[in-house]
Amino acid sequence: ACAVCVSKKTMFASSLRKMSSIGTRGYKVAVLGASGGIGQPLALLLKLDPQVSELSLFDVVRTPGVAADISHCNTPAKVTGHVGMEEIGNALDGCKVVVIPAGVPRKPGMTRDDLFNTNASIVMGIADACAKSCPDAMFLVISNPVNSTVPIFAETLKKHGVYDPKKLFGVTTLDVVRANTFVSENQGTNVADSNVRVIGGHAGTTILPLLSQVPGATFAAEDVEALTHRIQFGGDEVVKAKDGAGSATLSMAYAGQVFTSKLLSAIGGKQDVVECTFVENNITAAPFFSTPVRLGPNGVEEVLHYGEVSASEQAILDAMVPDLCAQAQKGIDFVAASK
Repeated sequence: ACAVCVSKKTMFASSLRKMSSIGTRGYKVAVLGASGGIGQPLALLLKLDPQVSELSLFDVVRTPGVAADISHCNTPAKVTGHVGMEEIGNALDGCKVVVIPAGVPRKPGMTRDDLFNTNASIVMGIADACAKSCPDAMFLVISNPVNSTVPIFAETLKKHGVYDPKKLFGVTTLDVVRANTFVSENQGTNVADSNVRVIGGHAGTTILPLLSQVPGATFAAEDVEALTHRIQFGGDEVVKAKDGAGSATLSMAYAGQVFTSKLLSAIGGKQDVVECTFVENNITAAPFFSTPVRLGPNGVEEVLHYGEVSASEQAILDAMVPDLCAQAQKGIDFVAASK
């Protein structure tokens, strides 16, 4: 065998030993919607995360095959597959974190709002099951439209008397991931050093990257406008490029794993873990708003203010808040109208 191959094999074995040494101190994590375009790569990435000791995969179809495939990866996390709503209780039992990419994907020409009627029912059903089987877990909502599905999840948990605003998160990390990528490309900087704050919601003009706060960056006025628009509508860029064959599934799976991993590290005691996420707060008039949040063992430790913004950013912010309020109310009304 060549020296490089031997070296790589040794490094991988060393990595596995390190993972095994902490795998027993890991957590049970569920992925609901594990057979879908986001769910499969998300499950794979979580199987590689040493903080996950048990990975519970649930969907209404094909989950046993996905679970069998992923279970062959030689990392410590134990994998179980559960198919059909009659098995969702077993999937959720004992979970510390539940990640929810369930629902139908966007297709060309669809807005996130077009997804509402189908995905609203799916999310409400999942929230109902979570309230019964793992009410103390942390819930990470990826299912679109996040601006409405997170309020739906909250209202459903409230119906069961188990809602804890510190444990419910809308995953807006993909907006941050895109901002980091696009800004580093524009500025010629190392993307690994990028950490652009993105606040607001998770749909179009409710997404606000705070480019004025990027340390050391200098943007031309036209670049600010172009970058902001690209970050806001990055999902449309992918939908168009896939030409009817899907939406932003791989980058969303990556972003979902990034946020899950950061939350797990905070649950495990890591200090000063701060991520932008869509949570209940009173930073603005909107009931839910994505802003930097300090994470900890109980979930949300502290909701942080987003800081000073430019005049153009303030204009976008002022315009988005009524939209966020309306989209949240749409979710609240949906649950209220359901039997």
